[in-house]
Amino acid sequence: MTKRRIRKHHIRAGVLLGLSATFILIGLGSLWVATLPMPDLNSFETRKLSESTKIYDRTGTILLYDTGKNAKRTPVALSEISPLIQKATIAIEDSDFYTNIGIEPMSILRAVLADILSGGFEQGASTITQQVVKNSLLTKDKTITRKIKEWVLAIKLTRVVSKDEILETYLNETPYGGTIYSVEEASRAFFGRSAKDVTLAQAAYLAAIPQAPTYYSPYGTHREDLDKRKNLVLQRMKILGEITDEEYTKAVEEKVEFLSKNEGIRAPHFVMMVRDYLTQKYGEEKVTAGGLRVITTLDYSLQEKAQGTITKFSPSLESNFNASNTAMVAIDPKTGDILALVGSRDYFDPTIDGNFNVALAKRQPGSTFKPFVYAGLFEKGYTPDTVLFDVETEFSTLCTVEGKPKKPSDDPKKVCYSPEEYDGEFPGPMTVRTALAHSRNVPAVKALYLTGINKALQTAKDMGITTFTDPDRYGLTLVLGGGEVSLLDLTSAYGVFANDGIRNPYRFILEVWDGEVALEKTVTRPSQAMPSDITRQISDILSDNSVRMNSLKPIADSIGRQVAIKTGTTNDYRDVWTLGYTPNLVVGAWAGKNDNTPMQKNVAGLIISPVWGAFMSEAVEDMPRENFKAPPPPIAENKPVLHGVWQGGVSYWIDTVSGKLATEYTPIETRKEVVTNSVHTILHWLDKDDPNGPAPKNPAEDSQYEYWEYGVRKWFDTWKKSNPGFSEASSTPMPTQKDDVHGPNTSVSVSILSPAATTTIDSHALLNVRLRSTSSQRPLKTEVYLNGKYVLTADKDPLNFSFVPHDVGGLGEKNTLLVKLFDVVYNKGEAAVEFQVK
Repeated sequence: MTKRRIRKHHIRAGVLLGLSATFILIGLGSLWVATLPMPDLNSFETRKLSESTKIYDRTGTILLYDTGKNAKRTPVALSEISPLIQKATIAIEDSDFYTNIGIEPMSILRAVLADILSGGFEQGASTITQQVVKNSLLTKDKTITRKIKEWVLAIKLTRVVSKDEILETYLNETPYGGTIYSVEEASRAFFGRSAKDVTLAQAAYLAAIPQAPTYYSPYGTHREDLDKRKNLVLQRMKILGEITDEEYTKAVEEKVEFLSKNEGIRAPHFVMMVRDYLTQKYGEEKVTAGGLRVITTLDYSLQEKAQGTITKFSPSLESNFNASNTAMVAIDPKTGDILALVGSRDYFDPTIDGNFNVALAKRQPGSTFKPFVYAGLFEKGYTPDTVLFDVETEFSTLCTVEGKPKKPSDDPKKVCYSPEEYDGEFPGPMTVRTALAHSRNVPAVKALYLTGINKALQTAKDMGITTFTDPDRYGLTLVLGGGEVSLLDLTSAYGVFANDGIRNPYRFILEVWDGEVALEKTVTRPSQAMPSDITRQISDILSDNSVRMNSLKPIADSIGRQVAIKTGTTNDYRDVWTLGYTPNLVVGAWAGKNDNTPMQKNVAGLIISPVWGAFMSEAVEDMPRENFKAPPPPIAENKPVLHGVWQGGVSYWIDTVSGKLATEYTPIETRKEVVTNSVHTILHWLDKDDPNGPAPKNPAEDSQYEYWEYGVRKWFDTWKKSNPGFSEASSTPMPTQKDDVHGPNTSVSVSILSPAATTTIDSHALLNVRLRSTSSQRPLKTEVYLNGKYVLTADKDPLNFSFVPHDVGGLGEKNTLLVKLFDVVYNKGEAAVEFQVK
């Protein structure tokens, strides 16, 4: 036998073997399918009642939303449903509906292969008939057995029921979101007309929604995706020859208006956010009819206060400032719980797209971004007392220091960058504390440059800002709100400042129950997003009433406790913000217009501050009173520019008693800094990336140096005219000798003569204290402490004084009296004695 004949023989044998195996598998599969218990098709006429999902507040007692409550369904005959709806539905769901056997074998095969490759069982490949079977005769579980039953019953149903009856059942049973079931009910709810009277574009929307009613809800946050799917429906209809090119174009361009949504729902924006999450995690069917019980984080009392405050202030915001919408978020920074969320002034107002959740929209944050930049600045070693010049400054290296393009052909508005101040003033040197509290722009841009854009973005990301993903997109305008962020993310990030640097990502669900089974029980996930010393410095500045803007002081005072506040406005007046917090509550408020058009010119974040303040003052009434933890004390002897000195960057410290150079023994009371007057930008005195390190050898190597220096010197030339006594040349030479008045051998010698050690005294009687001191200097004062508690300072007679121990309090079995005696040059000595009381 030749090799060719042998090969053909082997091929023929292989084919026969494969066919035999296939027929055997089909036969076995048929036998197995025949053994499966199948629902009686007579039950097709019996509709199952699904169990709805209920969403509650944090107490589990206030029902916010019921997915099935008062389910609205209006069955109609197929003849009463527009052919456009029928064709649109078939085009997108099952284009071979009228010719298939109830299933699409090739589609099933593709889906099975996809499931095998993915290791799961998610691919649907469902025809309209299969969907009718699934909704009418079968359970909702996702198993291969149920899927096979669906295929078999779909084939059987096609044999005993007409295609028109199946399509009619489908259109009368399909959910369209919320409590709306059936195409007739959906058409009336969405468009105010019967299903027989819809336009082509409306029909396409009705066909687009059932695939994912929550996600594609016209009242949710995915309207753009709904529009895309509507256009996909129209494209399928055109491909199938159901509509002409002209009809397709007209329907795509048609602007379809949906009626406002109005149903039994509390905190609607919050609820829709929760439902959207549940749908993505558990599926549309489970949320609509799975009987879930959801406990959210919402404090409904606070939610009512937030909504009531917005309702009260919204009319004046619109009439006075053309701000047609308002939103607010309140979060517990210790847990991340969203306690209140209002996504617009009125969810049911279609004139402002009220159902759109502005709290989730990406908007420019204006100056509310500045604290993140300054926090990054502090992490690099700068201080709240660091001096930055608020002077007119050009920052673009494409332009000259005077603000003119280096290339004559360039448009200065496009290539130059010299930010203005809201009051039009450039007052000169100021500390970072004042610059942040007063929201000054030029110092903020300089702070961003010193911090570094990448560092500032990383700081924001660490604190919860998720939208700044591409550092190359941003320049120095970032600090003035050049990026985009949602109110929810921004409020959550401010919670890190409120919570001593600890971040708790926001959450809106506490528990999800399926009967007696807990599907979710969320826990807090705290992490140290920023060193506590840094956040304490920010909170200390934003809560400092001594530097707070005058317009914010009455609002802060109305809260009745320590509170940090920051406002923000975008340059084009599209957004105004107020963010603020106490240690146990952080609240963000926004006003603007949903279409992102400008409000009235010259509005500021201050217009939303009264709204924020009105809510905050109510919200904290029943909360424990807490103060911010104090930041670390400032470093006494760093570079002058880092501790508030602008007149020069070189200094030395003297002892005011001796007039000589101070040493480590010189008391703080007699230390004085002497600055060599020489006015320059901060870049002259330090390396921006190592502010506490050596001064730069050639400051001009920094690309921004000449720009900042020009602005500073220009301001100084004007300032000097009104301050002629100021000289940049130091007239006093630096001492060469060191302080010899204070040293290791100059401390005061002091001892306690009375009371004597181990004496028992009457705590209610006057205790007379007598000291003995030997010093070359006259005694100045004595500080007295009992058990570590300050009692008094004796300065009339530092060696003889008295007090009543009982009045001080905190007495025990053994008590320690400590005295600190200072002489007139502030040398110090200490002595202590123990005594008992009766």
